[in-house]
Amino acid sequence: MADPVIRVENLGKRYRLIHQAQVGMRYQALRDVLANRAKGAARRVWSAVRGQGIWGRGRRSVEDFWALREVSFDVERGEVLGIIGRNGAGKSTVLKLLSRITQPSEGRVTLRGRVGSLLEVGTGFHPELTGRENIFLNGALLGMSRAEIRGKFDEIVAFAEVAQFLDTPVKRYSSGMYVRLAFAVAAHLEPEILIVDEVLAVGDMEFQKKCLGKMESVARGEGRTILFVSHNMEAVARLCSRALLLKAGRVGMLGETKAVVATYLGGEQGTSFRFRAPSRRAPGVHEVARLHEIVVHAADGHAGPSYSVQEDVGVTMTYEVLREDVPLVDNFNVFNEQGVFLFVAHNVTHPNYNRPRPKAVYRSTAWIPKNLLPEGVFTVSAALVSVTPFQIHFHEEQAVSFRLVDPQDGTTARGRHVGQFPGLVRPLLRWHTESVPDAPTAGLPASSPSEIAALRR
Repeated sequence: MADPVIRVENLGKRYRLIHQAQVGMRYQALRDVLANRAKGAARRVWSAVRGQGIWGRGRRSVEDFWALREVSFDVERGEVLGIIGRNGAGKSTVLKLLSRITQPSEGRVTLRGRVGSLLEVGTGFHPELTGRENIFLNGALLGMSRAEIRGKFDEIVAFAEVAQFLDTPVKRYSSGMYVRLAFAVAAHLEPEILIVDEVLAVGDMEFQKKCLGKMESVARGEGRTILFVSHNMEAVARLCSRALLLKAGRVGMLGETKAVVATYLGGEQGTSFRFRAPSRRAPGVHEVARLHEIVVHAADGHAGPSYSVQEDVGVTMTYEVLREDVPLVDNFNVFNEQGVFLFVAHNVTHPNYNRPRPKAVYRSTAWIPKNLLPEGVFTVSAALVSVTPFQIHFHEEQAVSFRLVDPQDGTTARGRHVGQFPGLVRPLLRWHTESVPDAPTAGLPASSPSEIAALRR
């Protein structure tokens, strides 16, 4: 790669974590907090007098956490690079470093051209300004003249579909309107490098398709460079010529998209059929719920990596509900080894569907019926959400995987078909076939002799 638009060399980002001793800490009233602060100030003064330093001894520890380490890659002009990986792998950190929102701890980033970033909902928008004013503000931040912005203004408004609210402060926009306008501005103001994080998940399906189409035309038709972070492997495979897989802040794999996605989703190696969340980092938001375990198993409870296409496969997640005032819905997403999103399963049969539940540990199982999926490797993401309003309480991407095989031992329900079934699914449907006599058949619409003769031809 002779003259890349983006060159990243040994990039690293370190954060310093300070752990303060919290032994025996419980809920405290305001009077306790004030009293403890007064006591703490007195202790610090006494420690200074005794020469122990202002913080005393053994009161805190410092830990260096590397969110990224030794990350290197190049991106050519007009190339679309997908960046994938589990939550916490360092994807958003890479984009923030490339967008110059934060500085690297080590390494070097070289960018040739203006950068347009869409990292999270409302990034770069001033909440008190109207949609119209924010379009001009974003354009100015990208280094565009007022005349250039005016030339693209009508296209931006039409794409975002916010003409009715153009003179309304954006603080009153819904998250969907925010994303539509932010993406429209970033894509139409012609930065040489466009950086897009997982914000498209906020928009509806029609808008996501519209955005993907726009990114394709921007990259292939206009020769601009795109960095695209997404958990939607189907979108990554469609849009990106190459992909970068990050694992725990390091480069796990860089290469052709299909191979990288297959590695990420399990591929020949397969990911674990059991996921246990360490208690110190068990996923959960706002202390609503905490995920403990996800496991794939057969009807008899046996857990393993492989199952027959002719048996039901269960996916069970165990989690703890910590608050009683939040409506909850269990959720599984299933992907094939090409990253195609096959289906989502909500626990709509639960009597408290999208209603608050008592504090407790819950074990929730969904059964994937036999003869539904073809042979191959399948990956499951698990989440606990609220539907109205929509909110994610925990979401473990690509948590577990399993392989389906056809035993082909004479008991298969697919007849004499040889080789792997084509298609995304292979359901065993109920069929009914009968001959059509000359006389009308009871229970069916009457057919004339000419119609029956036409059928026989």
